Amino acid sequence: MKFKPLHDRLLLEPLSAETKTKAGIIIPDTAQEKPQQGKVVAVGAGKRLEDGRLIPMDVKVGDKVIYGKWSGTEVKLDGKDHVILKEEDLFGVLG
Repeated sequence: MKFKPLHDRLLLEPLSAETKTKAGIIIPDTAQEKPQQGKVVAVGAGKRLEDGRLIPMDVKVGDKVIYGKWSGTEVKLDGKDHVILKEEDLFGVLG
């Protein structure tokens, strides 16, 4: 399925949370935290200002980003979990 986010929204595929601590202890699913890192799958055209100008997105498809724990809307597309959120909900791009 093709999905094109509108305006300044983007589609992320969350990266899986750690299932093991550094000491080797396995974390059960019920105790795992929500992932806060994701891979950008699709981006909108950008933010439209009141005067009609378009500000392009700073992120592109393939970027790995960090976002807020409770940011965005979770959706399932083609059987996979995704998050739709606005670019302003991102904290940064991982290099």
